[in-house]
Amino acid sequence: MKIQPLGNRLVVQPLSAEQTLKSGIVIPDTAKEKPQEGKVMAVGPGEMKDGKRIPNELKVGDHVLFENWAGKEYKFEGVEYKILREDEVLGTIKK
Repeated sequence: MKIQPLGNRLVVQPLSAEQTLKSGIVIPDTAKEKPQEGKVMAVGPGEMKDGKRIPNELKVGDHVLFENWAGKEYKFEGVEYKILREDEVLGTIKK
């Protein structure tokens, strides 16, 4: 990953929201709400508090849930990412 987040930020790649109905009709992600889950691609070193670094709990590869409005969308080398603060993540999905 060429993007290295700072502090308690994460780079998350939203999962595709494209869906195929039973009838075979494909609903593209542009016709639906943005996905609210994604995969963590990069993790910052953590937040500084009282002169000590507190490492992020999340790690690269985690599958996370987040609000639609959370973070900032960013397109890099043709791929869309979200840059979120760790506290904007609602939870993880265990497979």
